[in-house]
Amino acid sequence: MNISASRSEEIFFNFKEEVREALKDGRPVVALESTLISHGFPYPENLKIAGEMEEIIRGCGVMPATIAVIGGKIKVGLTRSELEFMATSRDILKASRRDLAVIVAKGLNGATTVAATMIVAKRAGIKVFATGGIGGVHRGAEKTFDISADLQELARTPVAVVCSGAKAILDLPLTKEYLETMGVPIIGFGSEELPAFYCRESGLKVDYVVNNEVEAAKIIRAMQDLRLGGGMIIANPVPEEYALSMEYMNEIIEEAVRAAEKEGIKGKKLTPYLLNKIKELTGGKSLKANIELVKNNARVAAKIARELIK
Repeated sequence: MNISASRSEEIFFNFKEEVREALKDGRPVVALESTLISHGFPYPENLKIAGEMEEIIRGCGVMPATIAVIGGKIKVGLTRSELEFMATSRDILKASRRDLAVIVAKGLNGATTVAATMIVAKRAGIKVFATGGIGGVHRGAEKTFDISADLQELARTPVAVVCSGAKAILDLPLTKEYLETMGVPIIGFGSEELPAFYCRESGLKVDYVVNNEVEAAKIIRAMQDLRLGGGMIIANPVPEEYALSMEYMNEIIEEAVRAAEKEGIKGKKLTPYLLNKIKELTGGKSLKANIELVKNNARVAAKIARELIK
């Protein structure tokens, strides 16, 4: 977004001053989502992780911009007290594309998903976004049509998303097929195989491989200069020392899915329920993997953003 914003943008958006200055000066900025804080991790881990991700990005000489909606204002960059609010308040809605206008108009609070964070990042002029895993095609979607809005957003919004693939609770082959149909490139960061969140392997190949941030930045720049209109996935595997095996995780996920079906958990409540159940069934090992992969993604995204500015 042009920092000399229109009247409507002044009403709806609120930039943290240091983020505003970085964008104005053409310095590198990385977007971060807030659903990870409000719905992804339990307190106090969520607040600690949010702070660590921002510090990792700053340590690379890049400005972090955590995005959320507070009191109807779209925040681009959060203060410490706002991070604490997002981490502790129970009055936080999950905000995707369909929810943004309602949450803003009603003056509510919303944690932005991958889709909503991409929308705001694009408006703000932020080209790189770090998260854990994207949403995708849910298991059984051929009957339920339960497909995350993240996938459509990746097809239409020109932001590069650094993630560890799609969440392992999803139907990964169908998610990859959907992304291919929508023209979204999956670029493996030092990996020929699409990571499956907690796992480094999935049995699925990425479209292309880059070995460093320089190669990644060149592709992002080319895609933007060609005005192709959509985003891309930079698929960065969980660090090896924290990775869980696919065979082990498949058994855990199947058990978690059966538990959700038994309790009738559906819709927006399904993903948080499954992630919490998986944490319980793995004795916390999945939580540790999740923490380490989001921090690693923040580091890679910062290096790519820094290179992109060059």
